[in-house]
Amino acid sequence: MPQLRLALAQLDPTVGDLGGNAALVVRAAHRAAARGAHLLATPELALPGYPVEDLALRPAFVAASRHALTALAARLADEGLGGLPVAVGYLGRSEHDTRLPQNCAAVLHEGRVAVRTAKHHLPNYGVFDEFRYFAPGEALAVVRVHGVDVALAVCEDLWQDGGPVVAAREARAGLLLALNASPYEAAKDDTRLALCRRRAREAGCALGYVNLVGGQDELVFDGDSLVVGADGELLARSPQFHQDLLVLDLDLPRAAEDAPEHGARLADGLVLRRAVVSPEPLPPYQPEPAPRAEERFDDDAEVYAALVLGLGDYCRKNGVRTAFVALSGGIDSALTAAIAVDALGAANVHGVSLPSSYSSGHSQDDAAELARRTGLHYRTIAIAPMVEAYQEALKLTGLAEENLQARVRGTAMMGLSNASPGSILLATGNKSELAVGYSTLYGDAAGGYAPIKDVPKTQVWQLSRWRNAEAARRGEQPPIPENSITKPPSAELRPDQLDTDSLPDYPVLDGILDRYVERDQGRAEIVADGYDAALVDRVIALVDGAEYKRRQYPPGTKISLKAFGRDRRLPITNRWRENGA
Repeated sequence: MPQLRLALAQLDPTVGDLGGNAALVVRAAHRAAARGAHLLATPELALPGYPVEDLALRPAFVAASRHALTALAARLADEGLGGLPVAVGYLGRSEHDTRLPQNCAAVLHEGRVAVRTAKHHLPNYGVFDEFRYFAPGEALAVVRVHGVDVALAVCEDLWQDGGPVVAAREARAGLLLALNASPYEAAKDDTRLALCRRRAREAGCALGYVNLVGGQDELVFDGDSLVVGADGELLARSPQFHQDLLVLDLDLPRAAEDAPEHGARLADGLVLRRAVVSPEPLPPYQPEPAPRAEERFDDDAEVYAALVLGLGDYCRKNGVRTAFVALSGGIDSALTAAIAVDALGAANVHGVSLPSSYSSGHSQDDAAELARRTGLHYRTIAIAPMVEAYQEALKLTGLAEENLQARVRGTAMMGLSNASPGSILLATGNKSELAVGYSTLYGDAAGGYAPIKDVPKTQVWQLSRWRNAEAARRGEQPPIPENSITKPPSAELRPDQLDTDSLPDYPVLDGILDRYVERDQGRAEIVADGYDAALVDRVIALVDGAEYKRRQYPPGTKISLKAFGRDRRLPITNRWRENGA
């Protein structure tokens, strides 16, 4: 059987940075060539970045992406890499109507575009809205490399039945190469591997899956590129959350003499496009040892890594150098600060304690202890005089008076951040609070990014314990004070206040929220699961009434199946009530 050394480059591009992203591809090509690779694949839309969103509707950007593709082909040749076929994702146009953009993939070789194709299945669920932007592809591209026919697919083409997967089998391909920009969700790596195994068996050939890595606004891509054999056996896998070049020698079937010809009609009406860059197999060579499968993250480590990468890339790609965090001594601000220190370095994180007349001594002590453990910059600014000045002028009472403290803190933190060029204020709210509106607009909801926005309160505790245990395992100082983890949560907006004065215990609340928000279960289903009917009605009413707050909350890293904003989008003006009221 012919041999082929395949290289998969999981890259971290930045949307819109055509020149910078092209340089990533070139560097990967140099590394692949140095390893003796015969074919290099890069992720979906690696050249313009993903997701491009409404940039796809700008003709100038589409034209720039297409020009960047041909310029990249020429640059590869100029740098002595023309003989290495490189599969790259780019933003193109429909051949039938040049006004319509397409999510495309091309193979570059010897300074030219050898073959092009476009994504056939366009996702329109969750975070995806590709029907808004792209016209579907109508072809299957197959390129012959050293006597092996390699078919191309783009991300969703694997997740949907039919299309390029079945067409690749009909085309008698020896390898199906999938270019992906598959965002991270907790435990998605298991789903992804099972999918690739199934599709390889359906296509009747080995499958190479290359994925983006890095953060883009609220999305995080975890990499996790992999290769499976025609029987679904996992052959090699890249690490998660790191740029990587996976190189693997494969024994693949020689291109079939009776394979369908260029222009043939295949599954779902796809037209076969063939190109040949090297028709004959290579002389037999000694393959490199197969790379060992990387140690996999456990669930908590995986989520924590996603949160660190999401914040780090958001800051790096937007020119942010330092972050400010209001440290209350509670668990949410402690976890947020730990993530910030891991993402940006302690020297670039500023923690500020802003005690009011209701702040407990232990809260201030816990904030100071967190600063000592992590090494971040720390200062204390008492807000009681500011609150008194506002109150003297406004004469607020009740909830408005309580929220005044939070708004003074928000104003102070925004001022400090604004006074420090290249900085950002991090909001510290968690998903449970965001769901039920347990936050103060222009107060604790103020900020430019919210690292734990998609993390339920119970998971905040879980991740904090994991982070401390991981530090202990490494022989390091655990970053989060134990008291911040174990004490009852409180916003400290009035004497002896606890969160449970306003909300159910968080394990109960998160159970209801998981069913209502994540799984879209109705009231009757939730009550049937054993939850008190009156409590379910109350929580549902809180969730439904807080949509306007969520619309104004900062962006934050998506880790769940259904994040607010990206996935769950409901009207603010909405008279539908789940309980029929």
